[in-house]
Amino acid sequence: MTLFNLDDRVSFTARRNVQQPVDHARRAEGIARHLLSRYGLLAAFLVLWQLASKQGWVNPAVFPPLDTILIALWNGLANGLLLGDVAVSLQRAGLAFGSAVLVGIPLGLFMGQIKAVERSLDPILQLFRQTSALALYPVFILLFGLGETSKVFVIFWATLFPILLATIGAVKQTDVKLIEMARVYGASRLDIFRRIVLPGAVPAIFVGLRLSATTSLLLLIAAEMIGANSGIGFRVMSAQYNFQVPLMFASILLLAILGLLANAVLERLQRRLCRWNEAAH
Repeated sequence: MTLFNLDDRVSFTARRNVQQPVDHARRAEGIARHLLSRYGLLAAFLVLWQLASKQGWVNPAVFPPLDTILIALWNGLANGLLLGDVAVSLQRAGLAFGSAVLVGIPLGLFMGQIKAVERSLDPILQLFRQTSALALYPVFILLFGLGETSKVFVIFWATLFPILLATIGAVKQTDVKLIEMARVYGASRLDIFRRIVLPGAVPAIFVGLRLSATTSLLLLIAAEMIGANSGIGFRVMSAQYNFQVPLMFASILLLAILGLLANAVLERLQRRLCRWNEAAH
C-alpha cells in the first residue's frame, strides 16, 4: 500500500513537472497573441514610417525617421525645454478641466433630477454646445486679453459640455423601478440620490470625463498657438516656424503620451469606483 502511494506521488510529480513548461508556453503564447492583435497594426505603422523615411520613400525633411524624433524628444526633456512646456500646459489644462468637473457634475446631477429645470435650460445648452469653442476664442480674448485667463476659459468652455451632458443623461437613465421600490420602503430623497442615482450615474459620468480630458488637450494646443510664449502648443508652432521638424514631432508625440496617460488614470479610477458595475457584467 505504501509502495503504491509512493508510485502515485512520483507519477504525479513527474506529470506536474512536464505540465508546468507547457502551461508557461501556452500562457506566453496567449500573451503574445493578445499583444499582436492589439498593437500589431500600430507597430506595423511605426515600422513603415521608419523605413519610408530612411529609404527616402517620403521626404525625411517633412517626415523624419522615428529614431530622430525620439532623440529630439529625449534631448528636449533632458535639457528641460520640453519639461517646462509640459508643466505650463498641464497647469492650464488641469485648471480648466478641474473647473469643468466642479461645475459640470453638480449642475448635471441637479438638472437631471429636476425635469422642469432641465427642460428650460436644455435649448440654451444645446446652442452653446454646438458653438465651437475655437470660434468663441476671439471673443474670450476680447473679454480677458491674451493672458492665461482666456486660454483657460476656452478650454473650460470646451470641456464643460461633455461632462455636463453625460451627467444629465446618466441621471435621466436611472432605473425608475429601483426608485419606486426605494420609495415604497420609505427611503428619503437624499437616500435615493446617494444609494441609487449617484452610483448608477458614475460609469456614464466617467465617459464624459474621459472625453473632456481628451478635448482639453486638443483645445490646449489651439489656445497655446495664439499669443503664448510657453506650452506644448507654442513649442509645436515655434519648431515649425524655425523648421525644427524633429522637435515639432517630438512635441506632438509628447502630447499624445500625455493624453494616453490621462485616459489611463481616469480609466483606472473608474475601475476602482465602479467595481460593482464590472462584476455585474
